[in-house]
Order: sequence, then structure tokens, then C-alpha cells
Amino acid sequence: MWRELSSEFPDVELHDPATENALAEIPNTLSQPVPQPLRELLLETDGISANYGTEYVWSAERILAENSTFRSNEQFRSLYIPFESLLFFGDNGGGDQFAFVRTPERDDVFVWDHETDSRTWISPSLEVFLRSALGSDGEDWYR
Repeated sequence: MWRELSSEFPDVELHDPATENALAEIPNTLSQPVPQPLRELLLETDGISANYGTEYVWSAERILAENSTFRSNEQFRSLYIPFESLLFFGDNGGGDQFAFVRTPERDDVFVWDHETDSRTWISPSLEVFLRSALGSDGEDWYR
């Protein structure tokens, strides 16, 4: 499904599927499940890039690394609301990051603004999010 969806848009870069081991590391390390739509996407393509290299969906390895860093960085703890309730999975190329809320579990997509620390709802699902993102010209289409 995700490869078919992505093929509808120009300039989309897909990857080999993520491994089960890479996917298992995310909940094992972060103590929260990977949303089913994201898990299914990563099993088809380990990340999606478009619009001049913008990584709308990171690889499983990067999802784990970025979330671990955000949760353990002492400087971030003093600057921002805690990140444990979020699972970041991609970015806009300018510092803002896309996330699922995991506490409580939701399949909606939010954007975290790195300048204001706001967490704003932008999409009811990963599919709608990707259609909007991949159909954009790379600008902040969600504002």
C-alpha cells in the first residue's frame, strides 16, 4: 500500500524494508509500541524522502535514535515539555518534527514546532499526512 501511495507523487525516494529486529528495538528501548500504520510502512520501505530530500518518514534506526536523544538530552529537559508522550517519525527539513502521540495512543499525526515547543494536530492518519506532505512543494503545507 505505502509504495503504491508514494508512486503517485514525483521525487519520492523509497528504501529497502526495515528489518523486524530494527522495528523491535523501538518499543524495547522506548517502552511504547510503534503505531500499526507506521510499522506497516517501515516493513515496506524503511523511510520516505521527497521534495529535495525532506525525510517525511525516517528509517526505523533513525526513529529510535532521534527519540532516544530527545528523551535523554538534559538541555532539552530544561527547555521543552517532556517528549515521552510522543513518537517522532520524520521532519520537515527545517527543524519541526512529525509525531504520533503515544500517551494516550492515537494514530493522528502532530507536528512539534522546535521554536515554540507547540504540538499541533495536522492529520487524522499517516495516509492523509503522507498524501498532503508528498503532494506539497516542500513548504510548511500544514500551517
